[in-house]
Amino acid sequence: MAQIEPLRALHYNLEKTGGLQDVIAPPYDVIEPEQRALLAARSPYNVVRIDLPVGEHPYDEAARQFAAWRAEGVIVADEEPAIWILEQDYTGPDGTARTRRGFLARVRVENYGPGRIRPHERTHPGPKEDRLRLTRATRANLSPIFSLFSDPDGAVGGALAPTTREAPWATATDDDGTTNRLWRVAAPEAIETVRRALGPAELLIADGHHRYETARAYAEEVGDRGPGRYALMCLVSLEDPGLTVFPTHRLLRGLRPDQHETLAAAIRRAFDVERLASAVELTPVASDRVRFGYLDSRFRQPFMLTLKDPSIADASLAGHSEPYRRLDTAVLEALILKGALGMTDQDIDDLAGLGYTRDAEQAVGLVERDDFDAAFFMSPIPVQRIRAVADAGESMPPKSTYFFPKVPTGLLFNSLAD
Repeated sequence: MAQIEPLRALHYNLEKTGGLQDVIAPPYDVIEPEQRALLAARSPYNVVRIDLPVGEHPYDEAARQFAAWRAEGVIVADEEPAIWILEQDYTGPDGTARTRRGFLARVRVENYGPGRIRPHERTHPGPKEDRLRLTRATRANLSPIFSLFSDPDGAVGGALAPTTREAPWATATDDDGTTNRLWRVAAPEAIETVRRALGPAELLIADGHHRYETARAYAEEVGDRGPGRYALMCLVSLEDPGLTVFPTHRLLRGLRPDQHETLAAAIRRAFDVERLASAVELTPVASDRVRFGYLDSRFRQPFMLTLKDPSIADASLAGHSEPYRRLDTAVLEALILKGALGMTDQDIDDLAGLGYTRDAEQAVGLVERDDFDAAFFMSPIPVQRIRAVADAGESMPPKSTYFFPKVPTGLLFNSLAD
């Protein structure tokens, strides 16, 4: 079972920073250089200065800056352990307004396994090395891992709800328009209710796989005891009505003329092809059938591709579990990327001829401008299907899911040193 604990958090001194508004940032892996510069310009204390450091010796600079902020009282330590409620009001890519509720705590780092903590996507080695060097330098978790747990009776939500009737400790609206509200919960009875409810829970990592695997590597380095065995997490119930998953679309570039023909033949062989009236229809709704939209730069005509028979996926993904064989991202990877185009896992990891975007309109534009040769438009994967794949002990292809909104960096920090 996962071990969830309150944490004696490090956090910004709101009197010194003027609140959280100008000091939080998105997770490091979605920040482009131009955005980093804008964030850093908002405040001398913006978290990108330590979470995404720059310079000749970036990790040393992050450690120096983090230590200076603590010495100056810009970042302070709580006097006692607590858990922190996070409520996020957001409008998703589908235009629907929702509220997602969760809480921040520290979780003991364990190896992946049933009844403890499970991943749901494959990861790349590069980001893990970067995050490990940053963790060694700062001796802190700077950004929370986003994980899911089952709370069918609503015990956790019920224990935390009374606190949200009070004014939040801090409020900040990020660049996506998401309003983040944070409450501190130190009441022993509420904390104990949460710990008891989550005692038998299995955690499913939704976002932050690289950060969790970094935490595992760091825990192995520091040994079995102490704060270095824990990681900062934001935990959200699978039953939360504000929990949503959106798709990430695939883009192909650098196709040779013969590969265009090979791709077309593979599509005709395995899929029923339906011509669409408009590119607006390219993103399919979630269903029991494997389906994805398709657009290429040759014909610029939108199509919907539907797998002719599940046995095709069964043959191409032999050795994988049934839930995995029903994933559109897994079928696309097996039949098209690897099967028709001959891509390797390394090609996919290195984005050799492959790109991603979460914006369907952007994908259409990239193909129509000939920046990419073709695009595959994926459907959102229901949370329960994600869980079924994880329960089968498998990890999805990279970028199979897009959990929105992101959990900002800078809300809280978890010290690994004290």
